[in-house]
Amino acid sequence: MAGVQKSLRLPQETLREIERMAQDSGKDFSAVTKDLLEEAIKMRRCPGIVFAEGMSGRTARVAGSGIEVWEIIATYQSLKKDTGRLKKSYHWLSAEQLRAALAFYSAYPEEIDRQIEKNQRWSQEEIRKRYPFMSPPA
Repeated sequence: MAGVQKSLRLPQETLREIERMAQDSGKDFSAVTKDLLEEAIKMRRCPGIVFAEGMSGRTARVAGSGIEVWEIIATYQSLKKDTGRLKKSYHWLSAEQLRAALAFYSAYPEEIDRQIEKNQRWSQEEIRKRYPFMSPPA
């Protein structure tokens, strides 16, 4: 998708922080700013969702749990979208936390479906090849 150029005034401290993040990540200023804005919009649209760095980059997680949204949705789908069984599967999460995950999926299904598909491609063989420390001792 082509971007649209806009002028934006930022407080000096915000500018410095984005520049630091760009330097740390190896991304340019515009890419980091775009990512931050997109995450902020998603979090505002779906209260109870935060973004955090994980094994596969920044992902949507249920606030206060550390659980990635795709994990909950994959379970939900495997349970034939039965919310009662989902609540039992994640009994330590509140109803609000589960609703936040479901709401995020409703708003951003392609993003979550991509993460589920990516996770399903992992085989035991692939895990052993890429992460040999996870293999049992010989």
